[in-house]
This record gives sequence, C-alpha cells and structure tokens, in this order.
Amino acid sequence: MSPSSALQAAVPTSSLSAVAPRPKVLPGTALDQYSGDPNFMASLARGLVVIEAFTPQTPQMTISQLSLRTGLSRAAVRRCLYTLVKLGFAGADESQRYSLRPKMLTLANTYTASSTLANAAQPILERMSAAYGESFSVATLDGEQIVYIARTSVTRVMSVDLHIGSRLPAFCTSMGRVLLAYLPQDQLETYLARVILTQYTPRTINSVDKLRLALRNVRRNGYALCDQEYEVGLRSIAVPVHAGNGRVVATVNLSGHAPRMPMLEMQTRFLPPLRAAAAELSVFMR
Repeated sequence: MSPSSALQAAVPTSSLSAVAPRPKVLPGTALDQYSGDPNFMASLARGLVVIEAFTPQTPQMTISQLSLRTGLSRAAVRRCLYTLVKLGFAGADESQRYSLRPKMLTLANTYTASSTLANAAQPILERMSAAYGESFSVATLDGEQIVYIARTSVTRVMSVDLHIGSRLPAFCTSMGRVLLAYLPQDQLETYLARVILTQYTPRTINSVDKLRLALRNVRRNGYALCDQEYEVGLRSIAVPVHAGNGRVVATVNLSGHAPRMPMLEMQTRFLPPLRAAAAELSVFMR
C-alpha cells in the first residue's frame, strides 16, 4: 500500500478535509466580507493591510510586491503608501522600495503604555531572566496567531528575531496552544474550521484531530509543552494567565534550545516559576 493510500485508510473521511491544504486567502481579499457594512472604513482597512505586510524578512518592498503580498490592487497600494509617506509613517529609497519609518513606533508605544498587562509583565520577565538566565515571553491571541506583548531575550533561541509585536502561528507553539485550549468552545470550533496546519518541521502536528487531543491535554495539565514543532532545535513551555472572571487573557512562556534543555527539566525546574509569574500577572487583571 502506498503512503498516500495508507493515510486515507487511517484517517476518517470526515477528517480528510482538515488534512488537505486550503487555498490561502490574501489579507486584501479577506476585506471583501465587509463590503456591505456601511460603517466599515475600507480605506483605513487597506492601509492597515499594507502596514502589516512589512515583516523583518521583507522590510522593503515595491508597490508590485506589496500588491502581490496583500491582494490589493496596485492603485490601492499606491494610495495607501502615498498617505503613509505624507504622514511620516513610511518612506521610499531611490529604487522606489518602500519601508516603514520610526514614527510607526508611536503606535506600538501607545498600546504598550496603555496596556496594564504589558506594563506589569515586563519587570516580572526581567526578574525571571536574571534569576534563571533564560528567555521568557508573554503573549496574547490575535486571530490565528499569537502576538508578543512582553519579552526578555537572554540568548537567541530562534532563527527569527522575536520582539514585542512579533507574531507566530498559534497551533504549533506552546503559548498558542495554551490560548487555544482555553477558548470558548464555539470560538475554538471556528478556529479549527479555518486553520491551515502548515508543516514547519517533521514534528509539527498536521491534523485537526491531533490538535484537538493536544489542546485537551493542555487543559488537563494546565500547561503546554511544544517540542520542535515550529523550529527544529526549539522547545518551549507555557502556562495560562487568568483574568478575574477566570478567562485566560494571556500566557507566559519559556523557550530554549532543545539540546541543552531536556523536557523533564522544563517541567520540573521551570513550570513552578512560570505558574508563579502567571499568578502574579493575574492580580493585575482583576
């Protein structure tokens, strides 16, 4: 029997759609769902889509590249960039490659300064890094991704340079697993129906059924442990941060290199201080 035939035989027909790849919906195209809403400001939404298209891997792009990445027309991208340049949020070099400008930090700083959780988390993480010499983070859930709102980095643990505002997929990261596991059931089902389970490493969970089981284990154990699912050589452990009403609003995480951080050590040495930090942060959410 061929590998593909064996897979079809092992997976129920109802689950095959979860395994099969779904076509990627570009951000600009996704805005079409709001076309009938008279209160939806499409021009603002397109501007935000253009801003979010810039990443550490692609900090400079032409109008054509941004159009392909976002799904917006070249004309729409050009108008968005024109406005951002005029307001000082973007600029272009001699070859008409656009990039974001430092003024964009004012938007992030406004959020950070107004976020009780972010303000409370940073000194706690810094204290933990000083005590253990490891990298700690706090993140929240935004759609299908986690967003870092506080972080201390002692050593570079990933090929990607993580910082406040960085985004990672939720389904294959320890922080994402925690945040997904404690979602209300209807929100979780909506997420599972649309998530694309990209195979980042040979260890990445690649079916909705396996993800469901992993999330049930997170709720039972009260923490998530991911072993090289997003990047080979990276292990991480995360615990939930509860608000006063019991809702999970964030997660605290430790990440490190797999060769020097055994799974058992992550659970025995680092789980208690992570839970203590989460409890401390929960006080600020009441």
